[in-house]
Amino acid sequence: MFVACGAVPRAPREVYVEEVTTIRGSLPPGTPDYVYVPVEVPYGVNELRVSYTYDKPAVPPGTPGNALDIGLFDERGTELGGEGFRGWSGGARTEFFVRADDATPGYLAGPIRPGTWHVVLGPYTVAPQGLSYELTVTLTHGEPGETPEPVYPPSRARGRGRAWYRGDCHLHTWYSDGRRTPAEVAALARAAGLDFINSSDHNTHSSHPHWAPEAGEDLLIMLGEEVTTRNGHVLALGTDPGTFVDWRYRARDRRFGRFADRIREAGGLVVPAHPHGTCVGCGWKFGFGEADAVEVWNGPWTPDDEVTLAEWDNQLVTSVREGRDWLPAMGNSDAHRDPDTVGLPQTVVLADDLTREAIQDGIRAGRSYIAESKNVSVSFTATGDEGRHAGIGERLEVDPDTPVTVRLEASGAPRCTVRIVTDQGVLFTSDPLPVGGSGTVEWRTTPAYAAYVRAELRHETALGPVPGVMAAFTNPVFLGRR
Repeated sequence: MFVACGAVPRAPREVYVEEVTTIRGSLPPGTPDYVYVPVEVPYGVNELRVSYTYDKPAVPPGTPGNALDIGLFDERGTELGGEGFRGWSGGARTEFFVRADDATPGYLAGPIRPGTWHVVLGPYTVAPQGLSYELTVTLTHGEPGETPEPVYPPSRARGRGRAWYRGDCHLHTWYSDGRRTPAEVAALARAAGLDFINSSDHNTHSSHPHWAPEAGEDLLIMLGEEVTTRNGHVLALGTDPGTFVDWRYRARDRRFGRFADRIREAGGLVVPAHPHGTCVGCGWKFGFGEADAVEVWNGPWTPDDEVTLAEWDNQLVTSVREGRDWLPAMGNSDAHRDPDTVGLPQTVVLADDLTREAIQDGIRAGRSYIAESKNVSVSFTATGDEGRHAGIGERLEVDPDTPVTVRLEASGAPRCTVRIVTDQGVLFTSDPLPVGGSGTVEWRTTPAYAAYVRAELRHETALGPVPGVMAAFTNPVFLGRR
């Protein structure tokens, strides 16, 4: 039940300047994922402002407390995938506004048209006692401003032709729950030696017009979104400017395919993010049939990355056994704020040029490896008879019993060990590389023995058989004829 009350201050001549309404309600445990609170907007409103609070009672150990997200839909409605979306801040802000000429980060500037708008509440977690909230909606009357024409970053930068390009495709700004401006993120990307980045704020594309000043000949800025559902997060990587992808569904709703198609129709890649993340709603439940790549390494290397790596490797085995397409791996920082490190890790992509399409082609083909920083470089190849060779993401087309030499050259990885991994598991582990960080490792096999080979560089560890923290790993080279 909702209860509305509030005072309406009046200007001289009985002209209404503001309408202030307070709306109170409560949500029980097990409430729907999204609750829509209607707000009637009359003619003549030029600003809508919302603030909110909710209670946070003590809960037993191990029990989630109250957490309430918030967003806004305009008079065009709340239909899934519709045109009514006007912004989302999740739980990052306690108030926001929208006007024709401006809006709080996370929200879209644009006309304030009359009709029924909706404040959307997302009860992320609800305590056993329930969740009580209070909304304050302020409608200000006046002349509307003009909505600025958006300007977006270019889809190409000055590249080096066909070359290896470094990027970080999972980054957050103050347009969602990050604390950095686009300018600050771009500066950190340049300092990390990156050639490209992808904007990926949670459930909003509001940052897209704000990246143009930060792009340059040395930095390609792609636009996207982290689509943050209750059953996992997915990067919409490199979509057309201004593309919004809805997030209001679970795996059991069988709607993800529709929005995966939406991402691809807008020129983007579908990349499940941190599939084994431990936060509520972070675990990936949609399967990987719609994915173009998967984020195997997210931020500093942790046990959930190790689990994701093992799952990804099992998928490689399945793809070989069933003769179907395989899913390339990526790595991104998911940086939000200090001390999160932009470019830890980074995906290093072999692309024909530094353009959105060329980078996406390289990621989709798996012509890439993941490194912890700009200091780490890897070359990984397989060579067969008559000089035939293949690189990362490629296939060496030779007969099953053909001797194959696998060669890895590394730099920037002092005292790291090299592990060669196949569909049988880890079949070779090198001695530590020199303290200078550079070295070459070779291993010999046949396609009959190894259907694919991939390489890992691991830091030293004091935990016996437990592998060390990752410094870099490659996508596979496949061996043998199809």
